[in-house]
Amino acid sequence: MTVLVGVSPGRRSAAVVQLGELLARSLDMKLVIAAVTPRSWPPSARPVDTEWLEYADASANVVLDHAAAMLAGDVKAKFVVHEASSARRGILELVEKHDARLIVLGSSTAGQIGRVSVGSEADALLHASPVPVAIAPRGYRVGKGARITRITAGYSGSDASADLVVAAAGIAAAGGGSLRLASFAVLPPAPMTAGVGASAEDPIRDEWARQMRADADRLLEELSELPSTPVSMDAVVGTGESWSAAMDDVEWEPNEVLIVGSSSLGPIARVFVGSHAAKVVRHSPVPVVVVPRGRTEVLAARAEIG
Repeated sequence: MTVLVGVSPGRRSAAVVQLGELLARSLDMKLVIAAVTPRSWPPSARPVDTEWLEYADASANVVLDHAAAMLAGDVKAKFVVHEASSARRGILELVEKHDARLIVLGSSTAGQIGRVSVGSEADALLHASPVPVAIAPRGYRVGKGARITRITAGYSGSDASADLVVAAAGIAAAGGGSLRLASFAVLPPAPMTAGVGASAEDPIRDEWARQMRADADRLLEELSELPSTPVSMDAVVGTGESWSAAMDDVEWEPNEVLIVGSSSLGPIARVFVGSHAAKVVRHSPVPVVVVPRGRTEVLAARAEIG
């Protein structure tokens, strides 16, 4: 089983490489670091086309050499230059070729440091990948030899998110980490002109938080019956006047990963991020793994069997 890291041929990125290494080490998987370069189509022998392809290939090898220099050495890694008509198609071809169980991508350079920022290539893969997609926050760093200490599973109270929690529990148990359920909501203050005051939404927020926590506690009790359980389990609720505030309303550990499920509106065999999950992904201060619904069910079944 393989963790596939996609790097840009024209840009060195420590964040995506370090996240890939962290995941491969924690999940006891091999690591493939790949740079997808453009394929000339139709094939052409024109000097200008040949020079461009040679330049792209050389740039890809520079990036892969940089990635190799960053690895700690305890994770088996393979470095690949792969030609394809697009980055998305190339990554999907590599998933099949290397039996990848997880794709790892970096954030857009236009994003905020310390937050996940979904670029165009990542967005395309989130709508097409048959396997989970992990995205590193911009500027992400971990210590050498680091492992995942905690997995936080996004929980909305739905049956689909309950399956995701079971799957996350199995992954956390296998990696010797802890599990946390997290629910998030944005409740902007009522306009003062409405004559109800800024605290009018407080009872709604408090009741929602109480209900979510009660549901999460029941689910945690069920998880304790799994054949293998995480070292510890807990649940939190984050609220705020913005998504950033809601995410910051709970504490995060340095080597933590947030797992969210794909939208129920998307194709069952592909990742598709709905509006709520997309907001969580785009404001996360830790790496995010988005899991397709079909894959969630498989992982949940494995956790229940042991």
